[in-house]
Amino acid sequence: MALKIRLSRAGAKKRPFYRIVVTDSRNPRDGRFIERVGTYDPMLPKDGQRVTLKEDRIRHWLGIGAKPSDRVARFLGQAEIIPMPARRNNPQKAVPKAKAQARMEEEREKAEAAKAAPKKGAEAPAEDAPAADAPAADAPAEDAPAEESAAEESSPEGGEDAPAQEAEKDAG
Repeated sequence: MALKIRLSRAGAKKRPFYRIVVTDSRNPRDGRFIERVGTYDPMLPKDGQRVTLKEDRIRHWLGIGAKPSDRVARFLGQAEIIPMPARRNNPQKAVPKAKAQARMEEEREKAEAAKAAPKKGAEAPAEDAPAADAPAADAPAEDAPAEESAAEESSPEGGEDAPAQEAEKDAG
């Protein structure tokens, strides 16, 4: 008989409450169990009595050979009953995509620039130097939309050729 220490759900809909139970691994999640050894109430704040454990009974069942589930092993690690389990890597799906990484990189660069700007202002004795830097920083931002609009203007020219080519194919 393979013993597990795992969560058994109780509580109402949208109001979860879990019992930490020792059970045979073949039993259903909310089915028959051998002993109730604690509770977990995720609705309570994290600093409160969210998890209650009967440490002596848990140590007894671990000595017999019961294996805790991942979540219960984490609770037992926090209570220092067993060593804290190693954190697993997030799945690759959780890694931010290219656009999000580019956005985070831009924000990081802006933050670094903001930190660097006050330092430059403190070093310059006159107030004219930081004011001179500000228009220079704005100028590239103004040029970028102009370049985009120029690119948009050139794309319709290429688009005009496409209908002419389609007309030639239809005629042929």
